[in-house]
Amino acid sequence: MKNSLKSFLCAAVLVSLVADAAHAQNGKPDAEGFVRNWLMLAPIPLGDDGAASELIAKDTIEKESALKPKEGDKVKIKDKELVWKSIQSKDFNFDFNEILDTPHENVAGYMVAYLVCEKEMTDLTLLIGSNDQGRVYLNGKEVFKFTEGRILEKDSDKVEKITLNKGVNTIVFKVINESNNWQGCLRFTDKSGKAVTDFAVKLAP
Repeated sequence: MKNSLKSFLCAAVLVSLVADAAHAQNGKPDAEGFVRNWLMLAPIPLGDDGAASELIAKDTIEKESALKPKEGDKVKIKDKELVWKSIQSKDFNFDFNEILDTPHENVAGYMVAYLVCEKEMTDLTLLIGSNDQGRVYLNGKEVFKFTEGRILEKDSDKVEKITLNKGVNTIVFKVINESNNWQGCLRFTDKSGKAVTDFAVKLAP
């Protein structure tokens, strides 16, 4: 009986993981609502421009709130040229250092996604986690900012009364890393706390 239960639980976990991966590959959030498909621009060295807690509140790229990149777009920052790349996270969170295959410190990075909704969705809650500082824009407006260093946890912060418009909604998520891990995660829930999954995730405006 115990072996049967163990086999059942293992099978259930496997089915859940496969379903999450399928959602992400199809340009949908995973079963918990986490966005896994992004356009990434990183790493952007911060140098000696100031403390991370102050820099998160400043534009690292000019007019960062209005970013609308597509894959392959190039950006010159000081004497360095970076390219927007499409990524798909393996888990609920994205991990800059893992994607870049090398650790980076005292840097900033951007993740951008276009969420396409068939209808307007109101009274949502935006749930965010970041390691370290994070700043999120929705459709050109800042909706979240965290200024301190921390580890990544699911749903560390929440922003209520969020609306996703019918059509395309642009999410810009900036994360600064002071040292060690460099990660972020983001999802939406409705007013009952249920994960919002009925939108498409596109990587072009």
